[in-house]
Amino acid sequence: MTQSFRTEHDSMGELQVPREALWGAQTQRALENFPVSGWHMPRAFIAALGLVKQAAARANGRLGLLESNLAASIEAAAAEVADGRHDAHFPLDVFQTGSGTSTNMNANEVIATLATGRLGKPVHPNDHVNMGQSSNDVIPTTIHVSATLAVRRDLAPALERLGAVIAAKERELDGQVKTGRTHLMDAMPVTFAQELSGWRAQLESGLERLAATAPRLQRLAQGGTAVGTGINAHPQFAAGFCAALAELTGCPFAPARNYFEALSSQDTAVELSGQLKVIAVSLMKIANDLRWMNSGPLAGLGEIALPALQPGSSIMPGKVNPVIPEATAMVCAQVIGQDATIAIAGQSGSFQLNVMLPVIAYNLLESARLLANVARLLAEKAIAGFKVNPARLAEALERNPILVTALNPIIGYEKGAAIAKKAYAEGRPIREVAAQMTDLPPEQLERLLDPQALTRGGITGGAGGGG
Repeated sequence: MTQSFRTEHDSMGELQVPREALWGAQTQRALENFPVSGWHMPRAFIAALGLVKQAAARANGRLGLLESNLAASIEAAAAEVADGRHDAHFPLDVFQTGSGTSTNMNANEVIATLATGRLGKPVHPNDHVNMGQSSNDVIPTTIHVSATLAVRRDLAPALERLGAVIAAKERELDGQVKTGRTHLMDAMPVTFAQELSGWRAQLESGLERLAATAPRLQRLAQGGTAVGTGINAHPQFAAGFCAALAELTGCPFAPARNYFEALSSQDTAVELSGQLKVIAVSLMKIANDLRWMNSGPLAGLGEIALPALQPGSSIMPGKVNPVIPEATAMVCAQVIGQDATIAIAGQSGSFQLNVMLPVIAYNLLESARLLANVARLLAEKAIAGFKVNPARLAEALERNPILVTALNPIIGYEKGAAIAKKAYAEGRPIREVAAQMTDLPPEQLERLLDPQALTRGGITGGAGGGG
């Protein structure tokens, strides 16, 4: 079928735009200039950009800079963009002009077209939709707004859910003792609840890190316009904009303390990416612990059995693999790599503007989205349903020579080492060998070497030896 076109123009002249497209000339130029990756700005970013334009129109209307019906038509059109009703009309590649001007103009043109249809008279993308704004403050603002909402509405709840599932598993397995491991070698016993509490604490620390970044993330560049001086913005626009955006989102946004910082640097985005990287590291540790505990089931540790979700091999019948922890580890590797991209992009502020804004936005939101999705999977499809193998745990505990550590205060380190080596070499229980090599009575050995009791050892202070 032959596609039909209409003629549009901008300051550079005329060009052809698909007739059904809501965008205009500047978007079309960018579409033709940047056929790079096929990656588009994330839905979360376009949603936030719609909210930014909606709040700007509301602020300009309240300041009397836009007629009430004009402001209302822009607000309504921007709300449709925020709701995702016109995503097909945001076709631009992530790898575009470094300020994100193309995407800002894409939004201005789409919203102007929609508002014109509502109002019945022309709405200009620059003079009306972009009033008091420039790409140089709109795109940094949208990065902060989209990241704030992604963390608040998606990532934080997913991490909280994962933490709650781990806490429930702690209660379920309370008192279940297993062999601890340091350097992947047998160590003193711990309970499953103690081991899982470490995972939960990692997540709680990750949430605290996100909360610590939030105040800086909620300071917005809007009002700085092109270089940070606020040129072409009403003196009260920034405060009015943040108030309107707070009404739309429920988040306490405020103007940046310094617009020159807000436009020229992306330090807060780099900071948030670093916090996301830490969370990725935490999730990878949890995923790998699960993989090790699930390994086997005969030739590995075999301490737990993860839920069987799918066949694990195209050639080995009956094989089942730890697919959710593996997917989690891959997501974490991706997030760590995206953090490196954001760090490089973050130092690309030249004088009054950072010129890698789109790639920062893309990777930051992608990291938050991936972590949220995989946290839910890890909670519901791995941790909630794994089963413990008590027989395997008991067997390993009975033969663990490191239990002799509990005898150190009585028989000394050297004697304990000799007992452990003999028990390991002969494959005998530590209690049996200790009874032969010491004069401790059986009831005292039973009490001192009880694995359950050993998980309740107190902290005596001072630095211990290597693990």
